[in-house]
Amino acid sequence: MELRHLRYFYTDAEELHFGRAAERLHMAHQPLSRQIRTLEDELGVELFYRTKRTIRLTEAGKVFLQETRKTLAQADHAVTVTKRVAQGVAGRLTIGFTGPILNNILPTVVREFKQRCPDIHLDLNRLQTNDQVKALLTEEIHVGFLHPPIDEPLLTQEVIYQEPMVAVFPDIHPLANESPTPISIQCLADESFILFPRPVGPVLYDSIIGLCQQSGFSPKIVQEAFPQQTILGLVAAGLGVSFIHASIQQIQHQGVVSRPLVETAPTLESAIVWRSDRGHPALPHLLDIIKKLF
Repeated sequence: MELRHLRYFYTDAEELHFGRAAERLHMAHQPLSRQIRTLEDELGVELFYRTKRTIRLTEAGKVFLQETRKTLAQADHAVTVTKRVAQGVAGRLTIGFTGPILNNILPTVVREFKQRCPDIHLDLNRLQTNDQVKALLTEEIHVGFLHPPIDEPLLTQEVIYQEPMVAVFPDIHPLANESPTPISIQCLADESFILFPRPVGPVLYDSIIGLCQQSGFSPKIVQEAFPQQTILGLVAAGLGVSFIHASIQQIQHQGVVSRPLVETAPTLESAIVWRSDRGHPALPHLLDIIKKLF
C-alpha cells in the first residue's frame, strides 16, 4: 500500500463520485477506479457500495476514512516539519559554551535567537574548550562557544569577542581601599596567586606567567582551581589574588574586588565554532545574529 492510494481513496470518499474525484486528482476516471479496486483487494474488504449512478462508503470504508484522514494529516505534518528543519526555522540546536561566554555573550545571543527562531529548541551544555572540540567532532553539539586557539581542520571558527584579564583580590586587601584606577602588575609581585590549571587554557595561562616575568617576578602559585566561581570564592576567602576575564565584573561576587591593569593585559578571545562539513541549517541565522551583536 502506498501513500498515493490513501490519497486516491480519501478524495473519492469526499466526493463520492469517481468522475469528480478523478478531476481533483488530475487523472482519468478508469485508472482511479482501478486503483481503488487494487486497494480493496489488498485490504480484503470493500470500501464502497457501487451502483450505476452513485457510490457510498461501506461501514469498513467509513472506519478506513477516519484512519486515512489521520495518516494523511500526519504525513503532511511530517513534510512540513521536515522542510522547516531544512530551512533552519524548526528542530533542535545543541550549543556548547564556557563559563566566560555565559557572562557576556550567550544570554544576548540566545534571547535574539529565540525571537527569530521560536520553533527551534536549544540544548545548552557548559563544556570546557577541549571538551567542546571533541563534542563537535562527534556531533554531540552543533555549535561551540569557546576560546581559541584550536587546531582542528574539520572545524571553522570566528572570533567574536575579546576582553582583557583583570586582577581580582579580597575586599580586605589594601588595594581594595584605593580608588578604582588601573594598577600595575608589579603591585602583586609579593602576592600568592590562584590560577586555573594550564590545560584549561595553555595560551592564556602562559600569557599571564609571561606578563609577570616581564615585570620582574614569577608568580607564587599557591593553588590551582576551576571554574571561575571557585577561583572567586578562594580569592574572597583571602587565600590569594588572581586574574580573570573582565566581564566577571558584571557579576557581583561578595568579598572580591577587581581592578584593570596598567600594562597591556593578556586577552581572552571568544569564538563561535562549527563543523565545516556539516553545518546545522539554523547556523546562518545564528551567525547573522552574532554579526549584528558583535
